[in-house]
Amino acid sequence: MYDLTLIGIGTGNPDHVTFQGAQAIRDADLILIPRKGENKADLAGLREEIIAAVTDTPPQVAYFDIPKRRSDDGYLRGVDEWHDAIALRWHEAIQAHPEAQHVALLIWGDPSLYDSSLRIASRLDPQPKTRVIPGITALQALTAAHAIPINDLGAPYVVTTGRRIRDEGWPLNASKVAVMLDGECSFQSLEMQDYDIWWGAYVGMKEELLIKGPLTDVAQQILDTRARARADHGWIMDIYLLQKRTGL
Repeated sequence: MYDLTLIGIGTGNPDHVTFQGAQAIRDADLILIPRKGENKADLAGLREEIIAAVTDTPPQVAYFDIPKRRSDDGYLRGVDEWHDAIALRWHEAIQAHPEAQHVALLIWGDPSLYDSSLRIASRLDPQPKTRVIPGITALQALTAAHAIPINDLGAPYVVTTGRRIRDEGWPLNASKVAVMLDGECSFQSLEMQDYDIWWGAYVGMKEELLIKGPLTDVAQQILDTRARARADHGWIMDIYLLQKRTGL
């Protein structure tokens, strides 16, 4: 029976990997790397670069293809079925290497924040002993890049998704909201004159893009910059922080 380690690797910069994460990579004898199609081949390549950067003798790597997620049967049901399908791909990749005792996956950001790796791991049968190595989150990288605190003095903040902003609007009683997993720039659904934004893509990487300012002034710049970057790289990972403007 194997054990499974989920290693947070930050936002793509090898320097984000902690000493603990680097040691876990060296201790693995099998690392699973997902393939998400030709346009996102860079994501597998970045994982390979990180492995090479922290090991003298890289462990064995097994690649698996990420299945497509259905969108015709409701969001939550579609995600649930998708997680089942990914867990099956993990299981098949691991079973193809029966000698592996220490299996690892490299997880963007941190496995505990808006990532489903732990939920997918819980579907494996038999259930391996699972360990988590925390990593730098995109949210940490964003606030560091803009050199800002995420909270106001004594005030809470909300971390949510673009889908919830579109469906539900601004969270009740929130002064600052961090928005993740937003491929549709959902800030457009808000009364943009009421907010300031701190936006970043590829945060922490050499390709890093940062824009900040009153949302009405920079919204189109973000849309244009995001579209160009996605066309150039074939993929994009971005995140932003919104703040209700003073007095509103």
